[in-house]
Amino acid sequence: MSDVTADDFAATAAPSPYRTLRLVIRCFAGALVLGAAATASSLVIVPPGQAVVITRFGDPVRVLTQPGPAWKIPAPIESAVPVDIRLRTTSSGLQDVGTKEGLRVLMQTYVAWQVQDDAADVRLFLRAARNNPEELAGQLRSYMGSALQVIASNYALADLVNTDPNKARLAALENDLQRNIAGQVLTLYGVRIAQVGTERLSLPAETLAATVARMRAERETVAAERTAEGLAVAAQIRSDAQRDARITAAQAQFQAAEIEAQARQKASAILAAAYDLDPSLYTLVRSLDTLGTIIGPHTRLVLRTDAAPFNMLVNGVKDATRTPAP
Repeated sequence: MSDVTADDFAATAAPSPYRTLRLVIRCFAGALVLGAAATASSLVIVPPGQAVVITRFGDPVRVLTQPGPAWKIPAPIESAVPVDIRLRTTSSGLQDVGTKEGLRVLMQTYVAWQVQDDAADVRLFLRAARNNPEELAGQLRSYMGSALQVIASNYALADLVNTDPNKARLAALENDLQRNIAGQVLTLYGVRIAQVGTERLSLPAETLAATVARMRAERETVAAERTAEGLAVAAQIRSDAQRDARITAAQAQFQAAEIEAQARQKASAILAAAYDLDPSLYTLVRSLDTLGTIIGPHTRLVLRTDAAPFNMLVNGVKDATRTPAP
């Protein structure tokens, strides 16, 4: 082997321009990676339907509720905790409750709830419910069960089950339930109760029998009322018909009397004209009228035939008009 001189070692140890450039590039790339990592660790994206709580060493310092990007100090100094603020529903399950008259009813209700879009309420939910919606749902079911037992006792069975929609008060019961739990849930957990409704309503056997009997009695009452109304209407129609018949008969009698009077008047005018033309005709007619009045089917008269009005039977009309001899 050849010996390496000091000059050769110095030439080998001296950095070349290419090695320096590679070192600079590596440092720059490392800085970029570190900067990107720091940026990614500092960037927070708030998605729709969520809030983000920024904690500093575990203590909440800021609440981000508007969707979009935001910044924080990189971990482990500050951390981002997402909180779901979307609307959720929870069912109370089927419960046996008592009505005002002591009957039992099986009811199942639901509650629609949502964490308030407010920084203080989000912090309250994070602290009280430990950011666990299922834990809060269990608490809400407990509240609903207790409130339902109390409030249902203020309503009769007819208020909950009724064939007449105007008499049913199920909506009022739901409003009472919402008012009962809304205030304390908002104060304790920062949660808004959006709606309380009834999912299911059924009756035990004994309550069902009582309900059917009550509904039958109500239907019979309604049927009796409708029958009475029908009879009243029929009587009114019958009375109106009789009244109209009497009015029509009276009008007909009036018209008949008027026609008869006009006919008599015309007949009298015709007779008067005939009498004016032949006065003996009047004597004949009057004599016949007199005979028809005083002589019946079984009448026997012995009278002078030369006296009026019987003289016309023997002498005729012309001779009958003469005055008989004394």
